[in-house]
Parts: sequence; structure tokens; C-alpha cells
Amino acid sequence: MRILLVEDNKDIAASVSEYLEMKGIICDFAYSGLAGLNQTVLHEYDLYILDVSMPGMSGLQLCRTLREDKHDTRPIIFLTARDTLEDKLAGFDSGADDYLIKPFELQELYVRIQAVANRYQGKQKRVLTLGDLAVNIDTEEVMRNNNVISLTPNNYKMLLLLIRNAPNLVTRQQLEYELWGETSPDSDSLRSHIYKLRQKIDKPFSVQLIHTVQGRGLRMAIE
Repeated sequence: MRILLVEDNKDIAASVSEYLEMKGIICDFAYSGLAGLNQTVLHEYDLYILDVSMPGMSGLQLCRTLREDKHDTRPIIFLTARDTLEDKLAGFDSGADDYLIKPFELQELYVRIQAVANRYQGKQKRVLTLGDLAVNIDTEEVMRNNNVISLTPNNYKMLLLLIRNAPNLVTRQQLEYELWGETSPDSDSLRSHIYKLRQKIDKPFSVQLIHTVQGRGLRMAIE
């Protein structure tokens, strides 16, 4: 399991991530709501843990953005010192699945993560679709017009990033970061991967789904 912790208190973030990684959970973290939102664009997560009170974009705003704008249904747990009934109601109203008040026990947080993740897995089949294209996140199976498409790991990462953000732009920098992280690739490497992805996803079919935004990046859409 891979989760994203959005928490502006670096000591809490470090304690939580260290404990969860001991339990076999990969834990990425961001220190602001906006940074957390950017992480959700760049990476695929199984669950989010959000603080409420953060500078700029609050946890409530981030939760609403994920639910309403991104149509992201994955579990969200609030981890916050805000403990009034009104605070809790606001958290659940924004789309949260659980609400844990600081101070808290790490073991309790872990149990809550397991509980909401199990409920989610029990009721969700994670398939992203665009027209006749379907991507099953759990099995990594890609199909278009009922034809199974075999992709390399890097092409699959690119496709997942594009379809998750459809019809919005994904910049070249976002694509490069998804494939190579902080390492700068050869100037032709991304172009080669884009070409191979188009050969698989678009060339055999009559409708083009991957579109170039000149000088900026790619977007997926039915046009």
C-alpha cells in the first residue's frame, strides 16, 4: 500500500511515515495542501491522510478538490487537532472517510488505515475509462475496444498519469518526473516513449485519444 500524508508539522510527518513504513506501507508526504495536490497528480496512491489546518490550501479544500474536481474516490482520513463536533461534521461533509484527533496513537492510526482501505477494496473496482479505453489499476490491464494492449512499465506509467488527468494538460516536466524522478533524461528519451505509447493506444484505432499541446505537453481527450 502507498499512501500520501499531507501534514505541515514535520515532526508528526516523520513519526507517522517511519511507523507506517515499519508496517510495510510506503508513505510519501507533503507539507502543504497545494504540494499534496501536486503529489496526487504525479503519483498513484491507495489512501490519503490530511491535516485540516495548513497554510494556503487547507485539508478541507484539498479533500473537496479531490472528490469534486478530480473525482477521486480513494479513502481519506483527517488527522487534526480540530476536535469540535462542527469540525468533524465539516470534515465528513468535505468527503472524508474517517477523522482522527491529535494527539493520537500510531497504532490506532494504522488500524484505521487498514479498516478504511479494506472497506474501499471491498466495494471498488478501480477502472479508469476514456471512450473505449479502459485501464484497470489493480491488475494493470489495458484494453481498447475490447482488445488487450501490452505496455512497457514506463508506457503504463505515462498512460496512467494522462488518463487520470484527462482532459487536462500533463506537462513534459510531469511526464519526465513520473518516469525518471529527479534524474534528467536524455532529450530524446521522452519523445521515444510518447511515440511508443501512441503506437499502442492510438495507431490501431480510428479515434485519437492522445493529443499534443505544442511546446507544453500532452492531454487525453475524445475530440
